[in-house]
Amino acid sequence: MASTETTPVQDAGSVEAGLDALETTTTGRPPLRETLVNKVLPPIAAIAVVLVVWYILYPVVDDPTKLPSPGAVGSAFQDAWLRGELLGYIWTSVSRGLLGFAFALVIGTPLGLLVARVKFVRAAIGPILSGLQSLPSVAWVPPAVIWLGLNNSMMYAVILLGAVPSIANGLVSGVDQVPPLFLRAGRTMGATGAKGVWYVTLPASLPGYVAGLKQGWAFSWRSLMAAEIIAQFPDLGVGLGQLLENGRTASDMAMVFEAILLILFVGIAIDLLIFSPLERWVLRSRGLLVKS
Repeated sequence: MASTETTPVQDAGSVEAGLDALETTTTGRPPLRETLVNKVLPPIAAIAVVLVVWYILYPVVDDPTKLPSPGAVGSAFQDAWLRGELLGYIWTSVSRGLLGFAFALVIGTPLGLLVARVKFVRAAIGPILSGLQSLPSVAWVPPAVIWLGLNNSMMYAVILLGAVPSIANGLVSGVDQVPPLFLRAGRTMGATGAKGVWYVTLPASLPGYVAGLKQGWAFSWRSLMAAEIIAQFPDLGVGLGQLLENGRTASDMAMVFEAILLILFVGIAIDLLIFSPLERWVLRSRGLLVKS
C-alpha cells in the first residue's frame, strides 16, 4: 500500500500554493453589462435627476434673470459652438491651468522634500505653508495685478501661490508616513542621499503626494477662475472665468450657467483623466486596490 504521509517540504509548498491562490485576482475585462451598470448608469442617473429638478424649479421661479431654462442654456452652448468660441474658452483656461500647475509641481516638490527632511526648515516655514494653504486664492489677485500687471504672468503667479502650499504639504504628509524600516533598509542597501530620496522616500510617500497633487490642482483651478473673473484685459483672451463675469455684467443667466457648467466639466474631466487613474495605480501597486 502506498504511503500517504507528506513531508514538511510538501506541506510548505501546499501552504504557499494556497496563499498564491488567495492572492490571485481576475484581471480580465469586466462584462459590458457590468461596466454599464456600475460606471455609466450612475452619472447618467444623477444628471437626469438634476435636469428633472431644474425643469420643476424653472416654472416655479418664473424669472429668466434668476434661473434660466435648460433650453436657454443649451442655446447658449449652441451659439458659442457655432461662433467657434466654445473650445477657445476652454483651451484658454485649461492651458493656463495646466502650465501653472506644472510650474507649481516643479517648485512644490523640492520644497516639500526640504520641509520634510530638514527640521530647521520645517520649523521656519512649515506653519507658513499651512497658513498659505488656508488663505483664499482670490486674496492674491490684487497684489499680483499690482506687481506684474494685467498679463499671463499675473495668472501664473496666482496659480503658484494657490497650488504650491498644497503640493508641498501633501508631500510632507506622505514623507511623515513612510515607515522608518523602509528608510533603514534603504540605507543598508546603499540608498543614501539623493538615491535614498529617489528610490525610497518618494515612492513610499506617493499616497500622500498624490493626495497633495489632487488638492493642488483644485487650488490651481480655483485660483485661475478667481484671477480671470477679477482681472480682465483684451490681451488675456476670454477664459471661462471671464465668460462667467461677462454673463454677470450682461445679466445673462444663460451665459452664467454656461460658464459654470464648463468650469465644472473641466474640473471633473481633469480628475477622471489624470488624477483618478494615478491614484488607482498608486493604490493598486501597494495592494490596496484589487482588480475585480
